[in-house]
Amino acid sequence: QVQLVESGGGLVQPGGSLRLSCAASGFPFSRNAATWHRQAAGKERELVALISSSGDGVSYGDSVKGRFTISRDNGKNMVYLQMNSLKPEDTAVYFCHIMRLGRDYWGQGTQVTVSS
Repeated sequence: QVQLVESGGGLVQPGGSLRLSCAASGFPFSRNAATWHRQAAGKERELVALISSSGDGVSYGDSVKGRFTISRDNGKNMVYLQMNSLKPEDTAVYFCHIMRLGRDYWGQGTQVTVSS
């Protein structure tokens, strides 16, 4: 079955960096676009970044443009989110997501906390 497992979250000071990873299994990974979303306490889940199946196409939410970079390694079935210049408002649970055959699949999420 489809599995997505995030890792790499933690506590970081403002201005710091983190790299999130998402390990995918159970489906033909290289045929699916992938996204990162986040959900802060009391707020709706929002799209952070998207990457095409080949990795050639990427897009970002306005709040993270120029600071975050999404990438993938189809040989390793991995998706990454490099987060630089982190701000307190980036604090949230970050989720990896794919849509396959009309169904949404989510990982369990990884907590990112930006605080001094």
